[in-house]
Amino acid sequence: MLLATLLAFASHGAAAQTAVPDADGFTRPMERLRFNPQLNQREFERATLVALVNNDPWEEWNRRVYHFNQRFDEWVYLPVVDAYRFVTPRAVRSGVSHFFANLGEIPSLANHLLQLQGRDALHTTARLLLNTTLGLGGLWDPASRMGLARRSEDFGQTLGYWGVEEGPYLVLPLLGPSNLRDTGGLAFDTALGNTFDPAGATGLSAQATPYYGLMAVDRRYINAFRYGQLNSPFEYEKVRYVYTEARRLQIAE
Repeated sequence: MLLATLLAFASHGAAAQTAVPDADGFTRPMERLRFNPQLNQREFERATLVALVNNDPWEEWNRRVYHFNQRFDEWVYLPVVDAYRFVTPRAVRSGVSHFFANLGEIPSLANHLLQLQGRDALHTTARLLLNTTLGLGGLWDPASRMGLARRSEDFGQTLGYWGVEEGPYLVLPLLGPSNLRDTGGLAFDTALGNTFDPAGATGLSAQATPYYGLMAVDRRYINAFRYGQLNSPFEYEKVRYVYTEARRLQIAE
């Protein structure tokens, strides 16, 4: 983020030269940088300081977990996802994703109600009913085709809505970036989903290992993030910043 802020102040005048990036993209990023003296230096300093401020007292532990997650992702998770993609037709993968997303509407509905969002609660209820009936248990998503886009909410957002502080940044094993408030919210949403689980009523979740294993594979399959894709030695800081700011924007909506 700091580098992006610096580059935003680079001069676009005729004297500025086009920078040729290094092979790795970050060894000498400042070598040909030219600053525009017409821009307000205070704005530059303020943006830089905001990007550096973080609440990460457990950073040493978080970095260890981040490193573990990266290795697990490379050596176990992604190979399993690649095998799943190879042996499963696209239509089946899409149906699996829709099915688990439909189950996720239940905690979303509860959190809409807890945030006193009546209109969104009705919207999510309509989605749940349409996709469960016309969508054959959620295997398809006719609600989106009818203009009812998914409006996901979680208990971490609900806590933030009612003024609960986010607390220290926290990297969870396998699950990735979070904070103390959102971790508690995740536990609540998980318990709520298990309590009101239509799949359990139909016996689909009776075999816990294949059921939750498929859920885990699907969640990684639909997540486009890949470790190392930022091509930066500051990937940990960037992920922390993006997650923190994204969560604040979601709560402020």
